Amino acid sequence: MRKTKSLPILLAAIITVVLAAPAFAHFGMIIPSEPTVMDQAKSKITLEIKFWHPFENHGLNMLKPKTFQVITGGKTTDLLDKLTEVKVDNFSTWRLDYTIERPGLYVFVEEPQSYFEPAEDKFIIHYPKVYVDAYGDDEGWPDPIPTQKTEIVPLIKPGALYAGNVFKGKVLLDGKPVAGGDVEIEWYPGPDKKGDAPYESMVTQVAVTDEEGYFSYSPPVPGWWGFAALNTADYKLQHEGQDKDVELGGVLWLYFHEFRPAVPAK
Repeated sequence: MRKTKSLPILLAAIITVVLAAPAFAHFGMIIPSEPTVMDQAKSKITLEIKFWHPFENHGLNMLKPKTFQVITGGKTTDLLDKLTEVKVDNFSTWRLDYTIERPGLYVFVEEPQSYFEPAEDKFIIHYPKVYVDAYGDDEGWPDPIPTQKTEIVPLIKPGALYAGNVFKGKVLLDGKPVAGGDVEIEWYPGPDKKGDAPYESMVTQVAVTDEEGYFSYSPPVPGWWGFAALNTADYKLQHEGQDKDVELGGVLWLYFHEFRPAVPAK
């Protein structure tokens, strides 16, 4: 009789633990060491390339991307062979050292290998993007990138954001606006740090696009913030002989600066 009663109790305990387990959001990440280059002495930047849980600073193994490119001055340059694998907490990440040689807007974009997430029973493919403007030239930031399967197009200049500014973006999938789509938003506190949220539900902020694909959000603190516009692909991939859904993420990383106090006028 005791055994019969203990089984449902055990099952209930297991279910409780599973439901209580944190559901970390996944983000493709491209984080440059400098969001803006204005000094030739700082023209060599390092880019972190990860598949990560940003707020918790918890890792996932990332295969070498399918493509990694920089777009500047209307020209696209392949940088895939310049990536170096780096282990962070025993997880595979990638790094790129890149020298900004002339004024302009530099857009770094990636197409990753697909990642199967057992907890969600689906594949994840994120297309991250980050802007670095150099020497005061940031022309072209509102332009969509035709090669991106899905992306967030900024409607506020990405190189001039303060914490507290309202950022507005437009989500595109196959070049068309996405209505009613989720945009997950997380803060990346930086290497060797993690965020401290009052509740687990507040780790990942969520915005929903309107009928024309627009959304807005106002980050409360300075630093790097990731925006991941998530949609289900119109195709499936096979895992162990079964068709599985594919989550497509258009990911945009933006740096929000601290607003400095006034100084005496000269």
